[in-house]
Amino acid sequence: MLARLNQAFYEGFAEEFAGTREGLLPGFDLILPHVAPASNVLDLGCGNGRFLRFLSERGWRGSYTGLDSSARLLQLATEAATGITGIRARFMRSDLLQADWPAALALSSAEAVVSLAVLHHIPGRENRSDYLAQCRDLVTETGVVILSTWQFLQAPRLRARILPWSAVGIGDERVEPDDYLLAWGQGDLGRRYCAWIGPEELDRLARAAGLAPVAQYRSDGREGNLNLYGVYRRQ
Repeated sequence: MLARLNQAFYEGFAEEFAGTREGLLPGFDLILPHVAPASNVLDLGCGNGRFLRFLSERGWRGSYTGLDSSARLLQLATEAATGITGIRARFMRSDLLQADWPAALALSSAEAVVSLAVLHHIPGRENRSDYLAQCRDLVTETGVVILSTWQFLQAPRLRARILPWSAVGIGDERVEPDDYLLAWGQGDLGRRYCAWIGPEELDRLARAAGLAPVAQYRSDGREGNLNLYGVYRRQ
């Protein structure tokens, strides 16, 4: 239900959405010290590939794999990567909400598993914890799992975009207390499901999945705090 809502959004608005994701976020620079040079990076929910572009522009050189469920976003990512040299990059289409998505990777482990702006689009606390356990299983013993979640409740301008679930024919009894429906884009035509995941909840989910916190910080947006980043290692 909620997953289908977001799938329809990214299928219908992929081009417009990618256009709003061209700029590199200040929070990425705080990630970089945790990503070893010449390492193996797995970017889950890579979208149009801007994290790869960030790594390239910062002089990082290694092996990169990007996964996303949107064929159009992956096409844009692949096109953008053609001019990048010194990084072994590949992109794969995969639905991260399917339990067997790691099996298609043909990747035993990565030194950095990066999942930016993905966790808050996974419906259900248990599903989010299961997803993080999959991330844990893919990272090396000394590697890191790097996450970000959207802090939309921090900004009045974003809270104003919250819609009642009745706008998409979903009853309140079918969602969890921290589930929200947000309008997106020109004329508020887009509809996206987002869960509110604050600092304590992010750490709780990570610990339940066998991940120990290394660092946590906020960055990005007009307010400078609209993304919450967390860095974790295997317990």
